[in-house]
Amino acid sequence: MAISSKTLPGEATRRVPIRTYEAALKYLHSLTDYEQMRRVRYNVDTFSLARMRSLLKKLQDPHKNLRCVHIAGTKGKGSTATMLAAMLQANGYKVGLYTSPHLLDIRERIQINSEPISPGALTKYINKVAQVIKKNDKDKPTFFEIFTAIGFSYFADEKVDIAVIEAGLGGRLDSTNVIKPMVVGFSSISRDHMHQLGDTIESIAGEKAGILKRGVPAVSAPQVPEAKDVLKKAAKKVDAPLLFTGDQIDFSYRFESTRESGPQTRICLTTTRSRFEHLPVPLLGEHQAINCGLALALLDQLKAQGMKIDDSAAIEGLNQVYLPGRMEIIHTNPRILIDGAHNAASIEALIQAVGQYIPYDSMVVIFGCGIDKDIPGMLEQLMRGADKVIFTRANHPRAADPAELANKYEMRSDRAAQVADNVADAIRIAHNAISREDLICITGSFYLIGEAKRLLMK
Repeated sequence: MAISSKTLPGEATRRVPIRTYEAALKYLHSLTDYEQMRRVRYNVDTFSLARMRSLLKKLQDPHKNLRCVHIAGTKGKGSTATMLAAMLQANGYKVGLYTSPHLLDIRERIQINSEPISPGALTKYINKVAQVIKKNDKDKPTFFEIFTAIGFSYFADEKVDIAVIEAGLGGRLDSTNVIKPMVVGFSSISRDHMHQLGDTIESIAGEKAGILKRGVPAVSAPQVPEAKDVLKKAAKKVDAPLLFTGDQIDFSYRFESTRESGPQTRICLTTTRSRFEHLPVPLLGEHQAINCGLALALLDQLKAQGMKIDDSAAIEGLNQVYLPGRMEIIHTNPRILIDGAHNAASIEALIQAVGQYIPYDSMVVIFGCGIDKDIPGMLEQLMRGADKVIFTRANHPRAADPAELANKYEMRSDRAAQVADNVADAIRIAHNAISREDLICITGSFYLIGEAKRLLMK
Protein backbone atom coordinates (compact mmCIF):
# COMPACT_ATOMS: atom_id res chain seq x y z
CA MET A 1 0.00 0.00 0.00
CA ALA A 2 1.41 3.35 -0.97
CA ILE A 3 1.88 5.82 1.81
CA SER A 4 1.18 9.46 1.16
CA SER A 5 4.00 11.92 1.67
CA LYS A 6 1.61 13.71 4.01
CA THR A 7 1.38 10.71 6.33
CA LEU A 8 1.77 11.73 9.93
CA PRO A 9 4.45 10.10 12.13
CA GLY A 10 3.23 6.68 13.19
CA GLU A 11 0.30 6.71 10.70
CA ALA A 12 1.79 4.00 8.51
CA THR A 13 2.25 1.68 11.45
CA ARG A 14 -1.45 1.98 12.25
CA ARG A 15 -2.39 0.78 8.76
CA VAL A 16 -0.25 -2.33 8.71
CA PRO A 17 0.96 -4.63 11.50
CA ILE A 18 4.15 -3.67 13.30
CA ARG A 19 6.52 -6.58 12.82
CA THR A 20 9.95 -5.42 14.04
CA TYR A 21 11.25 -4.01 17.31
CA GLU A 22 12.69 -0.99 15.49
CA ALA A 23 9.32 -0.23 13.89
CA ALA A 24 7.60 -0.65 17.26
CA LEU A 25 9.90 1.88 18.93
CA LYS A 26 9.49 4.26 16.00
CA TYR A 27 5.73 4.11 16.43
CA LEU A 28 5.98 4.54 20.18
CA HIS A 29 8.19 7.61 19.87
CA SER A 30 5.85 9.17 17.29
CA LEU A 31 3.24 9.59 20.02
CA THR A 32 2.70 12.61 22.22
CA ASP A 33 5.28 12.29 24.98
CA TYR A 34 4.93 14.71 27.88
CA GLU A 35 8.25 13.49 29.29
CA GLN A 36 9.90 15.16 26.30
CA MET A 37 8.06 18.49 26.42
CA ARG A 38 9.40 21.66 27.99
CA ARG A 39 6.01 22.92 29.13
CA VAL A 40 3.02 20.71 29.85
CA ARG A 41 -0.41 21.85 30.96
CA TYR A 42 -1.52 19.79 33.93
CA ASN A 43 -5.27 19.32 33.58
CA VAL A 44 -7.91 16.68 32.86
CA ASP A 45 -7.55 17.19 29.11
CA THR A 46 -3.78 16.70 28.92
CA PHE A 47 -3.71 13.94 31.53
CA SER A 48 -7.01 12.23 30.79
CA LEU A 49 -8.07 9.21 32.83
CA ALA A 50 -11.12 8.94 30.59
CA ARG A 51 -8.82 8.51 27.59
CA MET A 52 -6.79 5.94 29.51
CA ARG A 53 -9.90 3.98 30.49
CA SER A 54 -11.11 4.06 26.88
CA LEU A 55 -7.82 2.58 25.69
CA LEU A 56 -7.89 -0.12 28.37
CA LYS A 57 -11.47 -1.01 27.48
CA LYS A 58 -10.34 -1.69 23.90
CA LEU A 59 -7.74 -4.05 25.39
CA GLN A 60 -10.37 -5.89 27.50
CA ASP A 61 -9.52 -4.00 30.71
CA PRO A 62 -6.41 -5.97 31.73
CA HIS A 63 -5.91 -3.85 34.86
CA LYS A 64 -9.12 -5.24 36.35
CA ASN A 65 -7.54 -8.69 36.50
CA LEU A 66 -4.52 -7.55 38.51
CA ARG A 67 -3.76 -7.51 42.22
CA CYS A 68 -1.70 -4.36 42.68
CA VAL A 69 0.26 -2.17 45.03
CA HIS A 70 0.25 1.50 43.99
CA ILE A 71 3.09 3.81 45.11
CA ALA A 72 3.31 7.58 44.68
CA GLY A 73 5.67 10.19 46.10
CA THR A 74 8.35 12.64 45.10
CA LYS A 75 11.50 10.69 45.83
CA GLY A 76 12.16 7.06 46.62
CA LYS A 77 9.04 5.53 45.06
CA GLY A 78 11.07 3.55 42.48
CA SER A 79 13.44 2.26 45.16
CA THR A 80 10.51 1.33 47.40
CA ALA A 81 8.74 -0.47 44.57
CA THR A 82 11.87 -2.41 43.64
CA MET A 83 12.54 -3.52 47.21
CA LEU A 84 8.93 -4.60 47.71
CA ALA A 85 8.93 -6.54 44.42
CA ALA A 86 12.16 -8.32 45.40
CA MET A 87 10.71 -9.43 48.74
CA LEU A 88 7.53 -10.73 47.11
CA GLN A 89 9.53 -12.53 44.43
CA ALA A 90 11.68 -14.21 47.09
CA ASN A 91 8.46 -15.54 48.62
CA GLY A 92 7.69 -17.42 45.43
CA TYR A 93 5.26 -14.97 43.87
CA LYS A 94 5.33 -14.00 40.21
CA VAL A 95 5.73 -10.24 40.48
CA GLY A 96 5.19 -7.52 37.90
CA LEU A 97 7.04 -4.24 38.40
CA TYR A 98 6.17 -1.04 36.54
CA THR A 99 8.45 1.98 37.04
CA SER A 100 9.60 5.12 35.24
CA PRO A 101 11.74 6.62 33.88
CA HIS A 102 14.27 4.11 32.59
CA LEU A 103 18.04 4.49 32.76
CA LEU A 104 19.39 2.81 29.61
CA ASP A 105 16.65 0.74 28.00
CA ILE A 106 12.93 1.48 27.81
CA ARG A 107 12.21 -2.19 28.57
CA GLU A 108 13.43 -1.59 32.15
CA ARG A 109 10.06 0.01 32.88
CA ILE A 110 8.13 -3.28 32.59
CA GLN A 111 9.55 -6.29 34.45
CA ILE A 112 8.39 -9.66 35.72
CA ASN A 113 10.53 -11.25 38.42
CA SER A 114 13.37 -8.80 37.73
CA GLU A 115 13.43 -9.57 33.98
CA PRO A 116 12.57 -6.71 31.59
CA ILE A 117 9.96 -7.37 28.94
CA SER A 118 11.64 -8.91 25.88
CA PRO A 119 11.96 -6.96 22.61
CA GLY A 120 9.67 -9.50 20.94
CA ALA A 121 6.98 -9.20 23.60
CA LEU A 122 7.15 -5.40 23.61
CA THR A 123 6.83 -5.38 19.81
CA LYS A 124 3.76 -7.63 20.05
CA TYR A 125 2.05 -5.41 22.60
CA ILE A 126 2.87 -2.16 20.80
CA ASN A 127 1.37 -3.66 17.65
CA LYS A 128 -1.70 -4.77 19.59
CA VAL A 129 -2.25 -1.25 20.90
CA ALA A 130 -1.59 0.32 17.50
CA GLN A 131 -4.27 -1.84 15.91
CA VAL A 132 -6.99 -0.82 18.37
CA ILE A 133 -6.32 2.91 18.00
CA LYS A 134 -8.43 4.19 15.15
CA LYS A 135 -6.81 6.48 12.60
CA ASN A 136 -9.65 8.97 12.97
CA ASP A 137 -9.56 9.10 16.77
CA LYS A 138 -9.30 12.77 17.67
CA ASP A 139 -7.98 12.20 21.17
CA LYS A 140 -5.18 9.68 20.71
CA PRO A 141 -3.40 8.13 23.71
CA THR A 142 -0.02 9.46 24.75
CA PHE A 143 3.29 7.64 25.01
CA PHE A 144 2.94 7.10 28.76
CA GLU A 145 -0.69 6.01 28.51
CA ILE A 146 0.15 3.40 25.89
CA PHE A 147 3.20 2.17 27.78
CA THR A 148 1.18 1.87 30.98
CA ALA A 149 -1.55 -0.04 29.13
CA ILE A 150 1.12 -2.36 27.72
CA GLY A 151 2.43 -3.00 31.22
CA PHE A 152 -1.04 -3.88 32.50
CA SER A 153 -1.73 -6.13 29.49
CA TYR A 154 1.60 -7.92 29.79
CA PHE A 155 1.15 -8.53 33.52
CA ALA A 156 -2.41 -9.80 33.02
CA ASP A 157 -1.50 -12.11 30.12
CA GLU A 158 1.48 -13.49 32.04
CA LYS A 159 -0.80 -14.03 35.05
CA VAL A 160 1.42 -12.34 37.62
CA ASP A 161 0.39 -12.94 41.22
CA ILE A 162 0.79 -9.27 42.05
CA ALA A 163 1.99 -6.10 40.31
CA VAL A 164 3.87 -3.26 42.01
CA ILE A 165 2.99 -0.05 40.17
CA GLU A 166 4.90 3.21 40.52
CA ALA A 167 2.88 6.31 39.70
CA GLY A 168 4.39 8.68 37.17
CA LEU A 169 3.74 12.42 37.44
CA GLY A 170 1.72 13.37 40.49
CA GLY A 171 -0.91 10.72 41.13
CA ARG A 172 -4.44 12.08 40.80
CA LEU A 173 -4.31 12.38 37.00
CA ASP A 174 -1.55 9.85 36.37
CA SER A 175 -2.27 7.10 33.83
CA THR A 176 -1.64 4.43 36.47
CA ASN A 177 -4.48 5.79 38.62
CA VAL A 178 -7.10 3.53 37.07
CA ILE A 179 -6.23 0.52 39.22
CA LYS A 180 -7.94 -0.61 42.43
CA PRO A 181 -4.90 -1.58 44.53
CA MET A 182 -4.71 -3.83 47.56
CA VAL A 183 -2.68 -1.17 49.34
CA VAL A 184 -1.39 2.32 48.57
CA GLY A 185 2.05 3.65 49.50
CA PHE A 186 3.50 7.15 49.75
CA SER A 187 7.23 7.76 49.67
CA SER A 188 8.68 11.11 50.82
CA ILE A 189 6.91 14.14 49.36
CA SER A 190 8.88 17.30 48.59
CA ARG A 191 9.04 20.08 46.00
CA ASP A 192 9.28 18.84 42.41
CA HIS A 193 7.50 19.39 39.07
CA MET A 194 6.15 22.67 40.40
CA HIS A 195 4.96 23.84 36.97
CA GLN A 196 2.48 20.97 36.96
CA LEU A 197 1.80 20.11 40.59
CA GLY A 198 2.01 23.52 42.26
CA ASP A 199 4.74 25.31 44.17
CA THR A 200 3.74 24.34 47.70
CA ILE A 201 4.13 21.08 49.58
CA GLU A 202 0.38 21.12 50.24
CA SER A 203 -0.54 21.28 46.54
CA ILE A 204 1.99 18.60 45.60
CA ALA A 205 0.82 16.31 48.41
CA GLY A 206 -2.77 16.85 47.28
CA GLU A 207 -1.93 15.55 43.82
CA LYS A 208 -0.09 12.54 45.25
CA ALA A 209 -3.02 11.82 47.58
CA GLY A 210 -5.19 11.38 44.50
CA ILE A 211 -4.21 7.69 44.33
CA LEU A 212 -6.07 6.95 47.58
CA LYS A 213 -9.11 4.73 47.03
CA ARG A 214 -12.19 4.35 49.18
CA GLY A 215 -11.57 1.81 51.92
CA VAL A 216 -8.14 0.78 50.60
CA PRO A 217 -5.43 0.82 53.30
CA ALA A 218 -2.50 3.14 52.82
CA VAL A 219 0.98 3.43 54.31
CA SER A 220 3.26 6.46 54.18
CA ALA A 221 6.88 7.13 54.91
CA PRO A 222 7.50 9.94 57.42
CA GLN A 223 6.37 13.25 55.93
CA VAL A 224 6.86 16.93 56.70
CA PRO A 225 3.84 18.29 58.64
CA GLU A 226 2.29 20.03 55.62
CA ALA A 227 2.28 16.85 53.53
CA LYS A 228 1.19 14.69 56.45
CA ASP A 229 -1.86 16.86 57.14
CA VAL A 230 -2.93 16.75 53.48
CA LEU A 231 -2.59 12.95 53.30
CA LYS A 232 -4.53 12.47 56.54
CA LYS A 233 -7.41 14.70 55.38
CA ALA A 234 -7.54 13.01 51.96
CA ALA A 235 -7.54 9.54 53.55
CA LYS A 236 -10.31 10.48 55.95
CA LYS A 237 -12.40 11.79 53.05
CA VAL A 238 -12.37 8.38 51.31
CA ASP A 239 -12.39 6.34 54.52
CA ALA A 240 -8.95 4.86 53.75
CA PRO A 241 -7.00 3.63 56.80
CA LEU A 242 -3.66 5.49 56.73
CA LEU A 243 -0.57 4.57 58.76
CA PHE A 244 2.79 6.33 58.92
CA THR A 245 6.09 4.56 59.55
CA GLY A 246 7.67 6.04 62.64
CA ASP A 247 4.23 6.93 63.97
CA GLN A 248 1.50 4.27 64.03
CA ILE A 249 4.07 1.77 62.74
CA ASP A 250 7.10 1.31 64.98
CA PHE A 251 10.08 2.16 62.77
CA SER A 252 13.63 3.33 63.37
CA TYR A 253 16.99 3.33 61.63
CA ARG A 254 20.59 4.06 62.44
CA PHE A 255 23.82 4.48 60.54
CA GLU A 256 26.82 2.51 61.70
CA SER A 257 30.29 1.65 60.48
CA THR A 258 32.20 -1.41 61.64
CA ARG A 259 35.47 -2.99 60.60
CA GLU A 260 33.67 -6.16 59.53
CA SER A 261 30.78 -4.75 57.49
CA GLY A 262 31.89 -1.19 56.76
CA PRO A 263 29.40 1.69 56.68
CA GLN A 264 25.75 0.72 56.48
CA THR A 265 22.27 1.67 57.64
CA ARG A 266 20.16 -0.76 59.66
CA ILE A 267 16.44 -0.57 60.28
CA CYS A 268 13.87 -1.97 62.70
CA LEU A 269 10.15 -2.23 61.94
CA THR A 270 7.55 -3.87 64.16
CA THR A 271 3.81 -4.48 63.81
CA THR A 272 1.44 -7.06 65.26
CA ARG A 273 2.27 -9.29 62.24
CA SER A 274 5.92 -8.50 61.52
CA ARG A 275 9.13 -8.05 63.42
CA PHE A 276 12.16 -6.95 61.43
CA GLU A 277 15.15 -6.12 63.61
CA HIS A 278 18.46 -4.54 62.62
CA LEU A 279 18.10 -5.33 58.92
CA PRO A 280 20.90 -3.97 56.72
CA VAL A 281 19.47 -1.75 53.99
CA PRO A 282 20.62 -3.01 50.58
CA LEU A 283 20.87 0.47 49.01
CA LEU A 284 23.22 3.17 50.26
CA GLY A 285 22.04 6.19 52.21
CA GLU A 286 19.78 6.95 55.15
CA HIS A 287 17.07 8.00 52.68
CA GLN A 288 17.04 4.41 51.43
CA ALA A 289 16.41 3.27 55.00
CA ILE A 290 13.18 5.30 54.91
CA ASN A 291 12.26 3.73 51.56
CA CYS A 292 13.06 0.27 52.89
CA GLY A 293 10.85 0.87 55.93
CA LEU A 294 7.98 1.79 53.63
CA ALA A 295 8.53 -1.35 51.54
CA LEU A 296 8.42 -3.50 54.69
CA ALA A 297 5.27 -1.74 55.88
CA LEU A 298 3.59 -2.39 52.52
CA LEU A 299 4.64 -6.03 52.74
CA ASP A 300 3.04 -6.19 56.19
CA GLN A 301 -0.22 -4.80 54.79
CA LEU A 302 -0.24 -7.53 52.14
CA LYS A 303 0.16 -10.07 54.95
CA ALA A 304 -2.89 -8.54 56.60
CA GLN A 305 -4.87 -9.24 53.42
CA GLY A 306 -3.97 -12.91 53.37
CA MET A 307 -0.80 -13.10 51.29
CA LYS A 308 1.55 -15.73 52.68
CA ILE A 309 4.83 -14.01 53.47
CA ASP A 310 7.82 -15.66 55.09
CA ASP A 311 9.92 -12.95 56.74
CA SER A 312 13.19 -14.86 56.29
CA ALA A 313 12.56 -15.23 52.55
CA ALA A 314 11.63 -11.54 52.37
CA ILE A 315 14.91 -10.57 54.03
CA GLU A 316 16.83 -12.77 51.60
CA GLY A 317 15.08 -11.08 48.68
CA LEU A 318 15.85 -7.68 50.14
CA ASN A 319 19.53 -8.57 50.38
CA GLN A 320 19.59 -9.26 46.63
CA VAL A 321 18.31 -5.84 45.59
CA TYR A 322 20.46 -3.93 43.13
CA LEU A 323 19.18 -0.72 41.61
CA PRO A 324 21.26 1.04 38.92
CA GLY A 325 21.52 4.80 39.06
CA ARG A 326 21.31 5.08 42.84
CA MET A 327 24.69 5.78 44.45
CA GLU A 328 26.27 3.67 41.69
CA ILE A 329 30.00 3.71 40.99
CA ILE A 330 30.25 3.29 37.22
CA HIS A 331 33.99 3.92 36.83
CA THR A 332 36.90 3.32 39.18
CA ASN A 333 39.82 5.23 37.67
CA PRO A 334 38.82 7.98 38.05
CA ARG A 335 36.05 7.21 40.51
CA ILE A 336 32.73 8.28 38.97
CA LEU A 337 29.47 7.97 40.87
CA ILE A 338 26.01 8.51 39.39
CA ASP A 339 22.79 9.14 41.27
CA GLY A 340 19.35 10.06 39.95
CA ALA A 341 18.72 12.73 42.62
CA HIS A 342 16.25 15.06 40.91
CA ASN A 343 15.11 17.58 43.50
CA ALA A 344 16.53 19.51 46.45
CA ALA A 345 15.69 16.88 49.07
CA SER A 346 17.28 14.17 46.94
CA ILE A 347 20.45 16.19 46.41
CA GLU A 348 20.66 16.79 50.17
CA ALA A 349 20.31 13.04 50.81
CA LEU A 350 22.93 12.27 48.16
CA ILE A 351 25.49 14.68 49.62
CA GLN A 352 24.96 13.18 53.06
CA ALA A 353 25.23 9.60 51.77
CA VAL A 354 28.43 10.29 49.84
CA GLY A 355 29.96 11.75 52.99
CA GLN A 356 28.99 8.65 54.98
CA TYR A 357 29.91 5.91 52.54
CA ILE A 358 32.66 7.15 50.20
CA PRO A 359 35.97 8.59 51.39
CA TYR A 360 37.38 11.30 49.11
CA ASP A 361 39.60 14.36 49.19
CA SER A 362 37.56 16.56 46.88
CA MET A 363 34.25 16.08 45.05
CA VAL A 364 33.59 17.45 41.58
CA VAL A 365 29.87 17.43 40.75
CA ILE A 366 28.62 17.29 37.18
CA PHE A 367 25.08 18.63 37.35
CA GLY A 368 22.15 19.11 35.01
CA CYS A 369 18.42 19.18 35.68
CA GLY A 370 15.03 19.89 34.14
CA ILE A 371 13.53 23.35 33.84
CA ASP A 372 10.52 22.32 35.95
CA LYS A 373 12.61 21.56 39.02
CA ASP A 374 13.22 23.50 42.23
CA ILE A 375 16.47 24.87 40.82
CA PRO A 376 17.24 27.32 43.67
CA GLY A 377 16.77 24.52 46.20
CA MET A 378 18.96 22.11 44.27
CA LEU A 379 21.74 24.68 43.84
CA GLU A 380 21.58 25.45 47.56
CA GLN A 381 22.27 21.79 48.36
CA LEU A 382 25.10 21.61 45.82
CA MET A 383 26.77 24.56 47.52
CA ARG A 384 26.89 22.59 50.78
CA GLY A 385 28.60 19.52 49.38
CA ALA A 386 30.40 20.13 46.09
CA ASP A 387 33.98 21.38 45.97
CA LYS A 388 33.61 22.15 42.27
CA VAL A 389 30.57 22.12 39.98
CA ILE A 390 30.43 21.62 36.22
CA PHE A 391 27.02 22.41 34.75
CA THR A 392 25.88 20.58 31.66
CA ARG A 393 22.70 19.24 30.11
CA ALA A 394 21.25 15.95 28.98
CA ASN A 395 20.13 15.58 25.39
CA HIS A 396 16.56 16.26 26.42
CA PRO A 397 14.11 19.03 25.48
CA ARG A 398 13.29 19.81 29.11
CA ALA A 399 16.92 20.22 30.20
CA ALA A 400 17.79 23.54 31.81
CA ASP A 401 20.41 25.72 30.13
CA PRO A 402 23.75 24.97 31.86
CA ALA A 403 24.99 28.57 31.43
CA GLU A 404 21.91 29.84 33.26
CA LEU A 405 22.42 27.26 36.00
CA ALA A 406 26.05 28.32 36.40
CA ASN A 407 25.07 31.97 36.58
CA LYS A 408 22.48 31.31 39.29
CA TYR A 409 24.97 29.17 41.21
CA GLU A 410 27.71 31.79 41.10
CA MET A 411 25.31 34.51 42.25
CA ARG A 412 24.30 32.44 45.26
CA SER A 413 27.64 30.98 46.25
CA ASP A 414 30.30 33.49 45.17
CA ARG A 415 32.11 30.47 43.69
CA ALA A 416 33.15 29.97 40.09
CA ALA A 417 31.50 27.17 38.14
CA GLN A 418 32.26 25.68 34.74
CA VAL A 419 29.95 24.93 31.86
CA ALA A 420 30.08 22.05 29.39
CA ASP A 421 27.91 21.68 26.31
CA ASN A 422 27.35 17.96 26.86
CA VAL A 423 28.01 15.14 29.29
CA ALA A 424 31.12 13.87 27.48
CA ASP A 425 32.77 17.28 27.67
CA ALA A 426 31.81 17.61 31.33
CA ILE A 427 33.45 14.28 32.17
CA ARG A 428 36.62 15.30 30.32
CA ILE A 429 36.78 18.61 32.21
CA ALA A 430 36.21 16.83 35.52
CA HIS A 431 38.83 14.19 34.75
CA ASN A 432 41.44 16.86 34.12
CA ALA A 433 40.60 18.61 37.40
CA ILE A 434 40.93 15.74 39.87
CA SER A 435 43.60 13.71 41.60
CA ARG A 436 43.57 10.02 42.51
CA GLU A 437 41.64 10.41 45.78
CA ASP A 438 38.97 12.71 44.38
CA LEU A 439 35.43 11.78 43.34
CA ILE A 440 33.35 12.75 40.33
CA CYS A 441 29.62 12.74 41.09
CA ILE A 442 27.10 13.03 38.24
CA THR A 443 23.55 13.91 39.28
CA GLY A 444 20.46 16.04 38.72
CA SER A 445 18.33 13.85 36.45
CA PHE A 446 17.92 10.26 35.30
CA TYR A 447 18.37 11.40 31.72
CA LEU A 448 21.77 12.90 32.56
CA ILE A 449 23.08 9.91 34.47
CA GLY A 450 21.73 7.56 31.81
CA GLU A 451 23.77 9.38 29.17
CA ALA A 452 26.84 9.28 31.40
CA LYS A 453 26.53 5.55 32.01
CA ARG A 454 25.97 4.84 28.32
CA LEU A 455 29.06 6.86 27.41
CA LEU A 456 31.29 5.14 29.94
CA MET A 457 29.99 1.68 29.04
CA LYS A 458 31.42 2.27 25.57
